[in-house]
Amino acid sequence: MKKQIVSLLLIGLLFLTGNPLFAQENMLCQGAYWTEDEANILMKKWATEWTTRADWEKRADIIRQGLITGMKFDQMPKAGNDFKTIIHSIREMDGYIVENIAIESFPGFYITGNLYRPLKTDNKCPTILSPHGHWDDRRMSEDVQKRCACFARMGAVVFAYDMIGYGDSKQVSHDIPIALVLQTYNGKRVLDYLVSRPDVDAEKIGITGESGGGTQTIMLTALDNRIKVSVPVVMVSAYFFGGCTCESGMPVHKSDHHQTNNVEIAALAAPRPMLLVSDGGDWTKNTPRIEMPYLQKVYALYGAESKLDNAHFPGERHGYEASKRFPVYNFFDEYLGLNAGRLYGEKGFDESFVTVLPKEDLLVFNDKHPLPANALKGNEAVINYLNLK
Repeated sequence: MKKQIVSLLLIGLLFLTGNPLFAQENMLCQGAYWTEDEANILMKKWATEWTTRADWEKRADIIRQGLITGMKFDQMPKAGNDFKTIIHSIREMDGYIVENIAIESFPGFYITGNLYRPLKTDNKCPTILSPHGHWDDRRMSEDVQKRCACFARMGAVVFAYDMIGYGDSKQVSHDIPIALVLQTYNGKRVLDYLVSRPDVDAEKIGITGESGGGTQTIMLTALDNRIKVSVPVVMVSAYFFGGCTCESGMPVHKSDHHQTNNVEIAALAAPRPMLLVSDGGDWTKNTPRIEMPYLQKVYALYGAESKLDNAHFPGERHGYEASKRFPVYNFFDEYLGLNAGRLYGEKGFDESFVTVLPKEDLLVFNDKHPLPANALKGNEAVINYLNLK
């Protein structure tokens, strides 16, 4: 026990003194980079380094620039509004419409997904971006289909889009070294597309994703103020940085002059409304005790404590199942002006109206709708085009 205490105190001292151990050449922070106790000590230390809004915003600028520089986001193409959109297989369901969609992210690279929208609307709609986590066929999974259909029935236009290497997105493999910037940029292009639509209210934009999709949620929210409401699910942790190349494979958490973690990246949402969904069976188990107090301190600087919330499920494990979706419906209802009452039944939220479609029905590219002829193919071709070696 004494050795553990000494170790934790040493870590705190090293950060206080700027020991060159932390100026190492390898700046990647991956997986469970710290222990839970080490992360707790660091969060407490960081909380003493700023006391005013000006202090925090100075730190926030450093963190945000670390994201931009670390993932080479500023080196990505300056894209316009020519999306070369492909839409087909439009289906009318019970209170919502589902379409298969692809948009061109940059010349020769396509973002694939499904668009869910209300069956009837007289006004411009709020919109929600729906990235997903690391499960097979995740965009086509029952969980994703249900949440997107429910958001649409509530009145939102929703874009559920593939992680690279998943679903239809097979132009590169998921372990491409630039996965983090490629997915974050794709999220920006989805947002660009959505706000260009005549049926979308550009002032009411939300984003939610689970696990690796939660990483995309906090990253894109940190970099793009057009997002007004953020709901990262089972991801934000003080000690866990994401175990995949698409989350921590580029040096966004550490440089030769700063160190941060996903809690501070999530804090860049302030003072915009944010709901953290966490559980007792993964790296978000400490959210009420460790992550939330830090975030509450940030939100307090803006007088916006009421806009930050946490739905914690200590008896559940990693996922975005119905129990975790229900608080999200209420949160988007409040902050995006949706109508969660359209989902309510005799015993609470009722998702039984959703038709879960087979994977084959949701694919964008198939024999009838082939990948466009200009598509870049393979990791090397995409990396060379972007010149991000």
